[in-house]
This record gives sequence, C-alpha cells and structure tokens, in this order.
Amino acid sequence: MSSDTTPAAEGGATPAERVEAPAPHSLDGRVVAVAGAAGPAGRATVLRLAAAGATVLAADADRERLDEVVAAAAYAGSPRVTGEQVDLLDAAAARDWAGRAEKAHGAVHGLVHLVGGWRGARTFGETDLADWDLLDRLLVRTLQHTSLAFHDALLRSGDGRFALVSAAGATKPTAGNAVYGAAKAAAEAWTLALGDSFRRAAKAGGDAEPRAAAAILVIKALVHDAMRAERPDAKFAGFTDVRDLAEAVAGLWDRPAQEVNGHRLWLTPEPNRP
Repeated sequence: MSSDTTPAAEGGATPAERVEAPAPHSLDGRVVAVAGAAGPAGRATVLRLAAAGATVLAADADRERLDEVVAAAAYAGSPRVTGEQVDLLDAAAARDWAGRAEKAHGAVHGLVHLVGGWRGARTFGETDLADWDLLDRLLVRTLQHTSLAFHDALLRSGDGRFALVSAAGATKPTAGNAVYGAAKAAAEAWTLALGDSFRRAAKAGGDAEPRAAAAILVIKALVHDAMRAERPDAKFAGFTDVRDLAEAVAGLWDRPAQEVNGHRLWLTPEPNRP
C-alpha cells in the first residue's frame, strides 16, 4: 500500500522539496508514525515533521520508494527518520509495528494515515464493484489496522494526534466517484469513532477534555511539483499542495486536542451540502 489519497497525488518528488524553510512548529521530543510514507504527500509530511524536530517512523509497502524518502530526509539534515516496510493489510503486522515503535522510543505521539488510492467510473451505472473491493482494502482496512494498533499508545503519550486525509467527495459524492466517495466516508466515520474513544477515555480518567485527538484533513485533491511540471498549463483549482498538507499535519500539535478531535479541518473550500 503506497501513500496518498487521490489520483492527483502520484509521482516523484523533486530536490526542491528538501530545501523549504520550515515554519515555527516545534515537535521536539515527539515520535510520529506515518503510514503510507512513500508517495509525494508522505514524503512532504515526513520531511516537514522531521524539520520540526520529530522522530519520524515511516512505513510503506514500497521499499524502494521508502528508502528514497529516508535518504531525502538525511539529505535535508534530518537523521531522525527511519523507514520500515510494513504490510498494513496484515493486522498482526500493524500491531507489531506499533508495539516495537513504542518500546523503542518510549512513546508514540502521532499517527498520520496516508495510505490511499483512487478508482472511478464515467457514470454511476458503469461503476465496477471490484473497485470497491480495492478501495475498501486500501482506504478503510489499512486505517482500521493502524488506528487499532496505535490507539493505546496515542492515549499513553499524553498529547497523541491521529490524522486522516479525506476528500470533499466524502461529503458531496459525484455519480462517477461512488466507490471512492463511499470509501472515504467510511474512513471518516471510523476516524470520528476513534475521536469519540479519545473523549471517553478522558472522561473515564477524570479529565474534562481529551488529551489525544483524531482529526480529518479534507482536501479536494493533492498537487505536487512533478504534476505541475507535467501539466504546466493546468490550474489545479482547489487542489492542496502536498507541502501545505504537511504543514497542516505538523500544526495539529499547536492546537488543544478538543479543537481538532472529531473535527473535519477543511484545506479546500467546503462544498454546499446536497
């Protein structure tokens, strides 16, 4: 399972992504796992988190591309990035990754879910339900495995953050994107349930507000430098640059948990409700 959540997020990254001046987020001392770290959004997120001082545990099914991400981090002067090939469709493998991460580092303060994929059809009637089977595995099952695996560690960390990248199509699906929109909606529902678990855990411990948070970052689609180079005349209206997405992820620790837990944070204009 490689990273990124829309068809517009595929492709390689350029060296320019490694020299962006970081914004003032500080993640010193925090350990953040990134599931689906090998695509453009994953690379941007790993580099941004590392630049902010986090120890980043990058995982992906694609070993070669994952090694490139770790090398890019080292090139940028961020040695606290490690890469591990993990089959996140295997629940036991996800649990083992989470357990080893917490044992090795003492805590895990964040989990960013960037495993993705896209399938669509020209019309609703031409929808192929085999596409649903694929997206259910990529967008939903990997989310279930990773969030269940890291749930307790995020609670124990004291300021855990979980981030799901979703799409506007989950709120207002179109006819040709039925399977994609439905899978994203399922992923959002799961993430909201995770946020409710964080709230309940806080109340059970006598806290008025949660200390851990599960947030949904909503985009229309993603864009990166290689896409712009391939289509120099394209406007990419409403698209979110992968670096802006990474900035939003890094900023989750700047806000109190109750401000982001169980919320959809829109990085693109929110569509009118149907």
